[in-house]
Amino acid sequence: MTAVTDENPGQGGTGEHVSDASHSGTGWDDGLIARRAQAARKEAEQTPDEIPPEDDGGPQVEAYVDSGSPLRPRLDALRELVGLSRARLDRAALAEAGRVLDEAAARQRLSSRHTVVAIAGASGSGKSALFNALAGAQLSETGLRRPTTSSPLACSWTDGAAGLLDRLAVPGRLRRRPQPGAAADEALQGLVLVDLPDHDSAARGHRDQVDRVLALVDAVIWVVDPEKYADAALHERYLRPLAGHAEVTFVVLNQIDRLPGEAADQVLDDLRRLLDEDGMAVGEHGEPGATVLPLSALTGEGVGELRELLGRFVQDRTAATRRLAADVDAAAARLRPVYVAEGRPGLGEQAREEFADRLAEAVGAAAAGQAAEREWRRNAGRACGTPWLRLWRWYEATRQPGSRDRTPLAAPPEERLTARQRVEQAVRTVADDAAAGLPGPWAQAVREAAVQGAQGLPDALDELAGRVSGGPDAGAPAAGGTAPTGGAAPTAGAALKAGAGQGRAARAAGKPPRPAWWPAAVLAQVAMTLLQIFGGLWLAGQIIGVLEPGLLTPALVMLAGIVGGPLVEWSCAAAARGPARRYGQEAERRLRETAAACGRARVLDPVSAELARYREVRERYVAVTEFSTTGR
Repeated sequence: MTAVTDENPGQGGTGEHVSDASHSGTGWDDGLIARRAQAARKEAEQTPDEIPPEDDGGPQVEAYVDSGSPLRPRLDALRELVGLSRARLDRAALAEAGRVLDEAAARQRLSSRHTVVAIAGASGSGKSALFNALAGAQLSETGLRRPTTSSPLACSWTDGAAGLLDRLAVPGRLRRRPQPGAAADEALQGLVLVDLPDHDSAARGHRDQVDRVLALVDAVIWVVDPEKYADAALHERYLRPLAGHAEVTFVVLNQIDRLPGEAADQVLDDLRRLLDEDGMAVGEHGEPGATVLPLSALTGEGVGELRELLGRFVQDRTAATRRLAADVDAAAARLRPVYVAEGRPGLGEQAREEFADRLAEAVGAAAAGQAAEREWRRNAGRACGTPWLRLWRWYEATRQPGSRDRTPLAAPPEERLTARQRVEQAVRTVADDAAAGLPGPWAQAVREAAVQGAQGLPDALDELAGRVSGGPDAGAPAAGGTAPTGGAAPTAGAALKAGAGQGRAARAAGKPPRPAWWPAAVLAQVAMTLLQIFGGLWLAGQIIGVLEPGLLTPALVMLAGIVGGPLVEWSCAAAARGPARRYGQEAERRLRETAAACGRARVLDPVSAELARYREVRERYVAVTEFSTTGR
């Protein structure tokens, strides 16, 4: 029976050096201190050229991930992605990505000179037999009893793998070393082989151990037999979900010695077909993918080929990098539904303009502009109208009690409710436009930002609209001339309460500015009035005999004043139409811009901030998937 040396002698296993020490009677030199002293003494006796390179089995932070590897930026991007998404996604959605980051950090701290390969399979497939064949010694128990393997058993070809095995929770009593002088020992330097329990074991604890270890190892050798190679439990629970890990997967068809003739090739072809249906690429003709080969652990057929493939695989020292890259790909594939949008979501100019239009409609900007235009024309009529018409209007106003001090009526409650509903509808519409095509969590965040910003928006619009006064700015040129200071436009604060399209004009806060031609029109109207008065007095003097008779001349003078007064008023009304229209449009524009600015600050800016946050995490997600090696 070949003696087997445990990697940690103090924890079990009977090493050859222990046996020698017992025979020599110097039992002290089987301890760690003695071995270090012996190594130091041998090193001191060697010449500088004979001293071998130091074999440091301690943690190595840069394990498998050099500065030029695409895995490092992908892990950094995934870490930033998780950090930016914690406030928007629930913990369950980010759990797998967090686990991958934790395992990647843990693996990078451990030895870069070792490749951990697990042997997994169903009961009776010959996992332990293959494990023993590769190790060149009877390390794992085999037999007809099921399950034979109850705990992971590890075999390390070189020292320094203790940290890796601690991570796998393999106890010291289950850590072995291969047969000294076994074939291909040099090629397998750095290999850590782990024999797992059956994945279909009746014991739930065995299946849990398989799942735990498979998530931590660098590569997996799946052992199948002619009877269970198409087992649904294997394909649906393991091979299909791990299809992206094809480059670190070996699938061996064991027990081919039981298949007569060409049956082995037929079973192998069917196995490749099943792997293809699982989505696992099969590495053939130099293409990357899973390695599939037949062998017999009992007779040794094909074991040498597997050992050779494992040797090249281990010496390449990229298994951990490829495994972590595949884990990142799998995590990114799970996160795809919460990061990849349909189309190009965002707030376009059309959506912004439509939102401004709805707010302007809700605030009553059009009604306020029409009211300002009417007020401008009314003031023009008052300034340029005949005194008799103004006197008649004053008389009519005095006949209606309280008409001179009349103030605009407050909007009824139903109209105020309608205006508020219009604002809420505008907010919902722009939120839906911005969230269209976004993944669920980000669409919800956009809608919440819009709803929170819309709180108090109607009142804010009312307050800001009340500050809009004067139409054109004081001192700005009015239509047709220079606007004197002191003019004011009708405020539209009550327009929001009255509702858009209700026809209720905003009350005037003062008189609109007058153009430069108004004084000339007023003087012309005064002249026409004086002509009427002069012609009337002249005619009256002739009638009572004070003046010489001559009715034609005073009648013509009086008629000129009577006809000229309305003519001047009509001319002023015609000339005031254009300036009044422009004045009303300016008032509507100012109220519209005020409402749009308020809506932009309260609703559009928070929504844009959420969209910018989504674009940022989307860029991080693209960085995670940019260098994908599995194409997922």
